[in-house]
Amino acid sequence: MRVVIEDGIDAGLAWHFGNPVAEARLLTSGGGVVDLRNREVVEVSGADRLAFLHALTTQHLESLPAGEATTALILSPTGHVEHVLYGTDDGTSFLAWTEPGHGDALSAFLDSMRFAMRVEVRRREDLHVVWAGHLVELDPAWRVRDSDLGGVEAFLPVGVELPDTVGMWAFEAMRIAAGVPRVFVDTDHRTIPNEIGLVGTHLTKGCYRGQETVARVHTLGRPPRRLVQLHLDGSMSELPAVGAPLELDGRQVGFVGSSARHHELGPIALALVKRSVPVDAELVVAGIAAAQEPLVDPEVGLHVRPVLG
Repeated sequence: MRVVIEDGIDAGLAWHFGNPVAEARLLTSGGGVVDLRNREVVEVSGADRLAFLHALTTQHLESLPAGEATTALILSPTGHVEHVLYGTDDGTSFLAWTEPGHGDALSAFLDSMRFAMRVEVRRREDLHVVWAGHLVELDPAWRVRDSDLGGVEAFLPVGVELPDTVGMWAFEAMRIAAGVPRVFVDTDHRTIPNEIGLVGTHLTKGCYRGQETVARVHTLGRPPRRLVQLHLDGSMSELPAVGAPLELDGRQVGFVGSSARHHELGPIALALVKRSVPVDAELVVAGIAAAQEPLVDPEVGLHVRPVLG
């Protein structure tokens, strides 16, 4: 029984196949295939591709070994996250996926920045993405990258099908439990990399757009917000909507991103909260009590701040 997600960013993907608990256990055992065909694929080719991406993104890419997985962000001039790439290079081209609805804007931005560099940028609508556990056999001709959640993400030609045995319920629950934020779901237009644990951000590479904000917050201050995992009141039947206000004593102190029911932890979510909120404070979202588990240290930045005396 395939139950389909009806709305939201993952509309059209499988929610579950009748037994989300069994699907979750399959994931943890190293098995399972998850259909992520709504992810949008972009390819950057040409002799200068890695130097080009190195100069534009938050990641150190100019000497990226073939086959190594990487995550990179593109920031605004003021350091806010604008794009994300989950990619790998095969020695000839850099292939990456980004979130649904963002592929065209990412491709257009990269293409606009080529100037005289030997680089070609194109959308790869002939490819779709699946997640597969390490025990799943894949065609060695397919491009794959190690996933942040274990297993691999494979770029498959459209028309090639794998049996998608695990739905997004179990997959998202695994991601939230691992504390891995999903850019554009667990972030907003004000998010800077420091707030989400410097995902995809290299701190010692050369200059890139938005670096000044990242470096200044890392060395001289602390991020205004921090990523947390929420453990929600399990007696409530509902889960909060993406973007729902997170409150402390009736005052909004953040917002909730993704949420799911984990087969062992119960209802959990990711959220961005103000740094000043005590880590032991019980919060409320949509009438649901929520306890915090910090994913970004509220005191991050203090360890590198110079002591003036």
